[in-house]
Amino acid sequence: MSNNPDLKKELSFNDFKAQVLEDYKVAVTSRECSLLGRREVLTGKAKFGIFGDGKEVPQLAWAKAFANGDFRSGYYRDQTFMMAIGELNIETFFAGLYANTDIKLEPMSGGRQMGGHFSTFSLDEKGNWNNLTKQKNSSSDISPTAGQMPRLLGLAQASKIYRNVNGIDTTNFSNKGNEIAWGTIGNASTSEGLFFETINAAGVLQVPMVISVWDDEYGISVHARHQTTKENISEILSGFQRDDETKGYEILRVKGWDYVALMKTYQEAAKIARTEHVPVLVHVNELTQPQGHSTSGSHERYKNKERLEWEAKTDCNVKLREWMLETGISTDQELITLEKDIKKAVREGKKAAWNAYLNPILEERMEAAAIIAEVANTSANKVFIEKINNDMLAILEPARKDVVSAARRVLRYVVSEDSSVKSKLLQWINTYFSVVQPKYSSHLNNETENATKNVEEVLPTYSSDNEEVDGRVILRDNFDVIFNKYPEALIFGEDAGNIGDVNQGLEGLQEKYGELRVADAGIREATIIGQGIGMAMRGLKPIAEIQYLDYIMYALQIMSDDLATLHYRTKGRQKAPLIVRTRGHRLEGIWHSGSQMGGVLNLIRGIHVLVPRNMTKAAGFYNTLLESDEPALVVECLNGYRLKEPKPTNFGAFKTPIGVVETVKEGKDITLLSYGSTLRIVQDLAKELLQVGIDVEVIDAQSLLPFDLNHDVVKSLEKTNRLMIIDEDVPGGASAYLLDQILNKQNGYKHLDSAPQTVTAKEHRPAYGTDGDYFSKPSAEDIYEAIYAVMHEMSPIDFPKLR
Repeated sequence: MSNNPDLKKELSFNDFKAQVLEDYKVAVTSRECSLLGRREVLTGKAKFGIFGDGKEVPQLAWAKAFANGDFRSGYYRDQTFMMAIGELNIETFFAGLYANTDIKLEPMSGGRQMGGHFSTFSLDEKGNWNNLTKQKNSSSDISPTAGQMPRLLGLAQASKIYRNVNGIDTTNFSNKGNEIAWGTIGNASTSEGLFFETINAAGVLQVPMVISVWDDEYGISVHARHQTTKENISEILSGFQRDDETKGYEILRVKGWDYVALMKTYQEAAKIARTEHVPVLVHVNELTQPQGHSTSGSHERYKNKERLEWEAKTDCNVKLREWMLETGISTDQELITLEKDIKKAVREGKKAAWNAYLNPILEERMEAAAIIAEVANTSANKVFIEKINNDMLAILEPARKDVVSAARRVLRYVVSEDSSVKSKLLQWINTYFSVVQPKYSSHLNNETENATKNVEEVLPTYSSDNEEVDGRVILRDNFDVIFNKYPEALIFGEDAGNIGDVNQGLEGLQEKYGELRVADAGIREATIIGQGIGMAMRGLKPIAEIQYLDYIMYALQIMSDDLATLHYRTKGRQKAPLIVRTRGHRLEGIWHSGSQMGGVLNLIRGIHVLVPRNMTKAAGFYNTLLESDEPALVVECLNGYRLKEPKPTNFGAFKTPIGVVETVKEGKDITLLSYGSTLRIVQDLAKELLQVGIDVEVIDAQSLLPFDLNHDVVKSLEKTNRLMIIDEDVPGGASAYLLDQILNKQNGYKHLDSAPQTVTAKEHRPAYGTDGDYFSKPSAEDIYEAIYAVMHEMSPIDFPKLR
């Protein structure tokens, strides 16, 4: 259904007529899909619907300006655009609505996202890059309003990097930086902070970005007067308009039903952004929303009669049709015939998509029903089992849940029976889960040969004189090798450029590698992460620096909703191997020493969380990550930059393994697990404990996501039979996660002779000052006394009660 002609060529009237008719065909097809899609939700075949009706004509104009290599970062109203560029058709539209898990039939997400969330394949089935310059690209959508904006910034910045940084292999990724990143957003969502943060950042960076604001005057049921000052987003952003003396935006305004003006406007926007690398805002107003916001409610509840009448007259498809008749491009009868044919095609496509979704489930049901019938014939509970089978078979349009649920319930009736058919049923259920579960759970992390787990450890080497330097020097010298080795690597963040970061881990590197590769950024954490996501999606190797772990909170929504889910929600067909660098632990004060690890661990599954105890370990993690292909958060120890460490001789080559713990001291009495700065306290205490006859085994977690893939902690418990986790997060934070991993996932409970213990920070944020740290986070005395108490419980005579 692609409709993307070269508008630079002179067209005859017949050619122009054919082009307009093809546009109208796409617009009507999209509208009919929306209308029929809503009915499918109301019948129960689909769960929820959110459609692009009312936005068809401007998206046709946008599609004509969209070139190979360009990227879209939009929201769930862009179905007409996706149809116009040939990446969505009737059947794939409905496959998304039905949540078909076959990525070939539902290429937007393999059924993992609701309809209206669009993407294209950046990767082949093996996880290798496609040639992005030869295709039209859509980054995978997310539902959170304005959540697409930070990523948009990075997609645009990649073009600037490719145009201005020498030495990068651009083969699959860029044609001299000529690509535009196109963003779309509803007018109400421009109220979000992420929108304004992105607008400001793009104006500062001057990147080729075009943002279309689809303005239908409503945000769900709330009118623009409650959303936007002056009820006009382009008006309040007019201060961003560039002029002869200052850089900024080009701001264009156009009515969403005016076909000719829209074509001209989008060609102008594309020319400015593509050639000049200037961001453009296109405010598309006087749009409508014929079916309201979504299938969750009717817009008649909040729009008055006059508004509804205006929308019916101003509908962009209606206006396009009227214009075609007025200009003689078509006749009413021709259009009626065309519209009837489209309605029929949409109905047929919907039916084909439904059958493609349902037929495999019907086959699975017949397999299950046959086995259940066999079980019933050999069971004393035949009557009950047959009822379950008959109830399952009576469902006209079953889901997989109905099938496997019935099979599992049958097991309850034969739990005490012993027969070959029971074993057959059990085997069917287990096989079913092994085949079906991955359809919903695969690809949270990289499953190809480029996964971090496949990068083998390389130990640092040292010279004979074993020179010791500040930890920051190790980071700096390792980054120096990284930037020399990988031309596509770059780092950016608050104070990362000119002064070489607040702890001098990047000292002198901006001068050496330039302001684009070692860059300062404004105080805007969400878009710093967004820069990294977008650039990583276009083949660069970005390191986004968030100055302190506490400030991750500003960017946590983007990390959680976008970065962490990208590989999963595209079923492995898009990736963003972004490294997020930050620092934390053991500083003083509520907002500079928090340890939000528990929250982070639960919110960013899909991103590795790495907690090196020193800068050599941290540098090794960066080397591992850059050799592999997955996103990660690296939390450096804030109080470790000035501590002395031996200086390696193989910078850039040594690698810290991910998902592997390290036993830093062997012992026999109790296993102590910790990480980061707190681990150093535990190491020092181990020596003191030996003086009273307590021989502890100290293990550095190193990596929290993933944790201990080799189950080395359990191997330690087999020897010590006791476990203590020491963590500066709040009670129930990271320590609870680690306990779950060890006791439940690794079955470590089998080896314990006493209850596992945790020593954590207090429930409140750390108070300021040395004493604030001492009385807020685990102190050496806290840890010593907790260990001693465990030993006292074991042997009160050998270890008399301490306090």
